[in-house]
Amino acid sequence: MNTLTKTILEHTEGLSEGTPICAKELLHLGSRAAVDQALSRLVKRGQMMRVGRGLYVRPVESRFGKRAPSASRVVENIAHVTGEAIAPHGAAVANKLGLTTQVPVRAVYLTSGRSRQLKFGSQVVELRHAPPWQFALGNQSSGDVLRALAWLGPEKADAALRTLKRKLSASELQAIAAARAVVPSWLAKQVSEVVVNG
Repeated sequence: MNTLTKTILEHTEGLSEGTPICAKELLHLGSRAAVDQALSRLVKRGQMMRVGRGLYVRPVESRFGKRAPSASRVVENIAHVTGEAIAPHGAAVANKLGLTTQVPVRAVYLTSGRSRQLKFGSQVVELRHAPPWQFALGNQSSGDVLRALAWLGPEKADAALRTLKRKLSASELQAIAAARAVVPSWLAKQVSEVVVNG
């Protein structure tokens, strides 16, 4: 094992599961070409996983062998490192809230950054760009409700809102009502009718 490869491994040793390692962060160890080659060697040896362009993670070692880190942890860490807003897709949230029986086939997250795919072995996680209003309430349950309603669309959102009105707390309903200024007109109208005036 050459010195740079060993140094990169040592540099990443104390990182928690799913912490992304960007090739650009390692340029203090060598030139970009040398860092890329060293990372490529580590991937071939199974000591690193390439999840996206210039983005790597260490596999998790367990008594059953090596496995990919939790996709949700990696996505959470990417949001922290890049400063992007990242949240679960409305389809997954709608299923979790009991608004649909459809189970998403693959993991999709919404991001304020660019759309891209991350690969964890055979699993593919999609980061899909979304408009800023879908992150208006952050990763709170009220923000999840907004994303679920956006995914359901104008035809189904009214019935979903009526169902959720019985389940959500007063503070969650208040947060959803307060977001009317930034959501699309069709959603603002339905929130006004069901949450505020209903």
